[in-house]
Amino acid sequence: MLQFELVTDIGKKRTVNEDSAAVFSIKGGPTLAVVADGMGGHRGGDYASSTAVRILGEQFMKVENAASMDEEDWKEWLLETVFHVNRTIFEIALSDDEFKGMGTTLDAVLMFGNKGLVTHIGDSRVYTIKQDEIVQITKDHSFVNILLDSGEITEEEAATHPQRNWIMRAVGSEKSIVPDFYQIQLDDQTYLLICTDGLSNKVDNDKIREIVSADGDLHDKAVKLVELANELGGDDNISVILASHSASEVSQQ
Repeated sequence: MLQFELVTDIGKKRTVNEDSAAVFSIKGGPTLAVVADGMGGHRGGDYASSTAVRILGEQFMKVENAASMDEEDWKEWLLETVFHVNRTIFEIALSDDEFKGMGTTLDAVLMFGNKGLVTHIGDSRVYTIKQDEIVQITKDHSFVNILLDSGEITEEEAATHPQRNWIMRAVGSEKSIVPDFYQIQLDDQTYLLICTDGLSNKVDNDKIREIVSADGDLHDKAVKLVELANELGGDDNISVILASHSASEVSQQ
């Protein structure tokens, strides 16, 4: 059985935590893990991310015949629900000046046994991690990533680029949105990590892999990731969902 640990932290520099994260489970059906990083001012960012996570969770828990749905059914459900979330946030931002320009990243992972379906918008990330390997599953929808893909800058330049936080795609910032989809598989030696850029902008991939693949409790590993991001500056909110199949990793909390 897949075990999940969730840790979210305001960081060292922000006055509001604009991240939202949650894990939802349907008895006899899949588990849904969601991470969102809001933008658009203190109230707008917080509202956008929490609304995205809340609606996804509410719609997920209402699904009937979940046990009989196959992966294509769930992909269709995810797509329609993300469209609904996007329209909801966009229309509120349009009608209320206080929320003008708000939006949120969104990463949702549906796990059925050892298989997973990922939907992704923005620059929060999904990784799979083994003892000797970390793989970034999602591709950042960022200005810097466009420059990287075109060969205009290097990975090293991207890490310190002044526009590295510019998001090119976010939920709620435009009338319609197209999320990316990915498939993953988790065996007993593979971890799932979903995180906001408060972690990935501060802690490099090798260090993330080292912490996650070390011996120890799943909850402690999630806490260590957040603590290290704070030690390295804590410039942003930090949210982590860490999952593992291994029974020995179950948190005792």
